[in-house]
Amino acid sequence: MDTSAVASAASALSASQTGDAVSTLVLKKALDLQAQNAAQLIEALPQPQQYNNPPNLGGGVDIFA
Repeated sequence: MDTSAVASAASALSASQTGDAVSTLVLKKALDLQAQNAAQLIEALPQPQQYNNPPNLGGGVDIFA
C-alpha cells in the first residue's frame, strides 16, 4: 500500500471526525437556544386567575359521560 494513500485516508478520517464534532457542537448550541426561548415563552404567559368559588363547587368530577 502506498504511504500517500495511507496519509490521505488518515487525513480524510481526521477531517470527518472534526466535522462530526463541529456538527454536534452546533446542534447542542441550537438545542440550548431553543430551550432558552421556550423558557422565555413560558415565563411570558399570563398567570391564571384564581376564582373564589363556594366550597361546594369543584369538589367532584363526573367521569361517566
